[in-house]
Amino acid sequence: MVFIRSAFKNTFLFFFMMLISCGSATKISSQTSATEQNVIITKKHVPPERQKTDSLAVPKPIIVGANQTEIYLPILQNKKVAIVGNQTSVIFKYPNIGPLLGEVSSSNLEQYIHLVDSLISNGITIQKVFAPEHGFRGKADAGELVSNGKDIKTGLPIISLYGINKKPSAENLSDVDIVVFDIQDVGARFYTYISTLHYVMQACAENDIPVLILDRPNPNAHYIDGPILESAHASFVGVHPIPLVHGMTIGEYAKMVNGEGWLGNSLKCKIQIIPVQNYTHQTFYSLPIRPSPNLPNDKSINLYPSLGFFEGTTINAGRGTEMQFQIFGSPDFPLEYYDFAYTPQPNFGAKYPKHKGEVCYGKDLRKTKHLNRINLQWLLDAYTNSKNKERFFNTKSFTIHAGTKKLQQQIQQGYTAREIRKTWLKDLDKFKLIRAQYLLYPE
Repeated sequence: MVFIRSAFKNTFLFFFMMLISCGSATKISSQTSATEQNVIITKKHVPPERQKTDSLAVPKPIIVGANQTEIYLPILQNKKVAIVGNQTSVIFKYPNIGPLLGEVSSSNLEQYIHLVDSLISNGITIQKVFAPEHGFRGKADAGELVSNGKDIKTGLPIISLYGINKKPSAENLSDVDIVVFDIQDVGARFYTYISTLHYVMQACAENDIPVLILDRPNPNAHYIDGPILESAHASFVGVHPIPLVHGMTIGEYAKMVNGEGWLGNSLKCKIQIIPVQNYTHQTFYSLPIRPSPNLPNDKSINLYPSLGFFEGTTINAGRGTEMQFQIFGSPDFPLEYYDFAYTPQPNFGAKYPKHKGEVCYGKDLRKTKHLNRINLQWLLDAYTNSKNKERFFNTKSFTIHAGTKKLQQQIQQGYTAREIRKTWLKDLDKFKLIRAQYLLYPE
């Protein structure tokens, strides 16, 4: 716990306001990558000697793309704009105090303004909003279809990209000059926001519409792990041949989608990226707003790639509790192997949780150390200790989440975690070489 005296806060805020007032004169430079489709837009580089002079020995704040309005507002002026966003698409009012010190929360709305509200107040013409899984306001359950509608606050039409259609139609884009993509991701392949990114880029490429990406940190960018998705098992849960944990931000991932030709038919999307400032892949970033209903805190986000495998099994991973993706359990576990019990009940984000109303025995992982790789042992132990192995796997769902049939087969054949990991190494090494071409941030 860090305590900051009131006087220091006032000084810090004064310094921040002075910095912003000076920032309006900052020159902007465009860095074009090897392909003209990818344009990285940043502030002009400050020489090291200037950095030393200007530094007050205060940790540099993480500045997300959405906060850099001085860079992207000129791009959007006099254009008809569509937004791909949700409840995480916000501009922090005090970026160097809020996210850095963990002071911003969804219960304190005065700390930030939604991107849509900011753009409207700046005279930008917004035609519509495209909503991903969980909806524009982030209230729908995982897997629940999201309907088209109108935003209650702004009256803007909302087009669902997680309903009957997953991709904007030519008609949806007929009155749009540019699409802005701003969604907080968590860096797991089966988290569907990158699938939405794919289909938005594909639709925009087909209709010659540029995409402006306001980048945000990936809280799981500090490692790369898991099986590579096999093309035979591609779905909306996993579109591309990447590992379960890919270690890239949305902006970096968009560059890879373009560069690897994953849009198909030789399509390339014209993308412009506003990168995060003062960020590396090893930077710890505490998400100030839950990115989806069942990822309520940093611990759940860190454990999600490991516990997400349970989505394809009979095991409950905390849905129906306030400890989502921080615990797991099942009525099929013998009490002597597990010292934790809970009973899932319908709640926000889980109307019909697995094993609703049944006592589940399992593990409480809330005090687990921060993971730097996927923990396979929890899954292996769960299978070993289950009293009903015949129904442990929902094979179709598990295969879609794992991206391969091999993992289920390896578990059923008694492979150890070390033996399973060895089968991933060759593909992971290949992926890391490909990934390196598209990085925007230091490792």
